[in-house]
Amino acid sequence: SRCSPTARGATMVVKTDKCAFSEFNIFPGHGMKFVKRDGTPLMIINRKSKSLMQQRKKPAKLTWTLRWRIMNKKGKVEDGGRKRTRRAVKVQRAIVGTSADEIKKLRNQKPEVRSAQREAALKEVKERAKAAKAEKAKVKQAQQAKAANTKSKGYNKNARGGSKR
Repeated sequence: SRCSPTARGATMVVKTDKCAFSEFNIFPGHGMKFVKRDGTPLMIINRKSKSLMQQRKKPAKLTWTLRWRIMNKKGKVEDGGRKRTRRAVKVQRAIVGTSADEIKKLRNQKPEVRSAQREAALKEVKERAKAAKAEKAKVKQAQQAKAANTKSKGYNKNARGGSKR
């Protein structure tokens, strides 16, 4: 008894083409060759694909084509394979006022040193605010003294002066 070639483990290789429109496999004895005006030959699987191609339809917009399936990530696509996601490597870039080296130095500082610097900066800001407040109070006092000196007229300066009933 003779065994068929596929039963022995050897697989038969069949040369297939891809449809220029739907990207389906075209096996020997099927499909048609369509030659464009510029002379490029295209293999088309059937009349439906040929008609849609001549109507200039986009394969990506037709749900039954492989192009649509690839774009919408449907099912298993032969060429696809699994995409490996790359981890983003963090790189410290310089900010307008400071260089990258200065930023690295600041990052590597001990927390005690950083907190001491923060406290010193806070103290300086508070002192500056206190000085500004004192200056404001002095100016306000001077204005009040000036207003007290000029308040000699006995009528309301801001009244609109309408007629009395």
